[in-house]
Amino acid sequence: MSRRGWVLFGLMSVIWGVPYLLIKVADDGGVSVPVLVFARVAIGSAVLLPLAIRRGQIRVLAGRWRWLAVFAVVEIMLPWALLSDAERHLSSSLTGLLIAVVPIIGLVLARLTGGPERLTAARWAGLLAGLGGVALLAGPHLAGGSAWPIAEVMLVALCYATGPLIANRKLGDLPGLGMTAVCLAAATVVYAPAAALTWPARLPSAAVLGSLAALGVLCTAFAFVVFFRLIAEVGPARATVITYVNPAVAVALGVSVLGEPLTPAIVAAFALILSGSVLATRSGRSARRPAPRFRSADRPAVPD
Repeated sequence: MSRRGWVLFGLMSVIWGVPYLLIKVADDGGVSVPVLVFARVAIGSAVLLPLAIRRGQIRVLAGRWRWLAVFAVVEIMLPWALLSDAERHLSSSLTGLLIAVVPIIGLVLARLTGGPERLTAARWAGLLAGLGGVALLAGPHLAGGSAWPIAEVMLVALCYATGPLIANRKLGDLPGLGMTAVCLAAATVVYAPAAALTWPARLPSAAVLGSLAALGVLCTAFAFVVFFRLIAEVGPARATVITYVNPAVAVALGVSVLGEPLTPAIVAAFALILSGSVLATRSGRSARRPAPRFRSADRPAVPD
């Protein structure tokens, strides 16, 4: 890759590893899930929608509203709420590691929905390794009665794996910036009533307000602009490799900033999930579909 490509790659690797920390800070600050999601999508749409309108990327979406609505629900509205609720009970580093199984789920979904992907021996090994890592992380929480937060994160991973399949097969010819802006705007409208009903009685702390602002500006609006440029610079296939770096960033921030524990189980699970994702998403012998052109804020466009 070019020097510019490496800079953009580094930025995205960090930016999409940060949301787990910011969500945890907002959760611990007493912000409700609807307010958290509303703040993020409202800020993101306020930044991206004028850019999309100025570039004429809204009119071309006419006639595709049904699939855009499905994509918005699967990729933004549902997973961001589930993720915010799960982190009320789970650490940010654990959540980031569990989400790292998205490429593995994506491979299985692509295969089950008629994709050309073949489950080779290497991919089977990757699937088993990834599942082993999830079991290692989730086991103690399931035994301790925290099954629902784990289930929420797994549902988020399922959504993040489904969204790009919809984008690739139903919306792949549309401009990513315009699609993202419209989906964020729709999510803003949907979450506005619930956010109004659960609005905090007093002004949150500066740390919480900063986290909400960073989620909307840095991890949503700015992240998409950078990601589109990364795809243009290095191509969609190389751009997806940030998937393998984001979990490490999430763990590093959780441990260093929030003081979350770095246990041998977390290290072992990270190794299993990372190696499993790499093996599961290796190129097969069959023809490959083009990678999606865009992606939402918490996770990159993987073969997810």
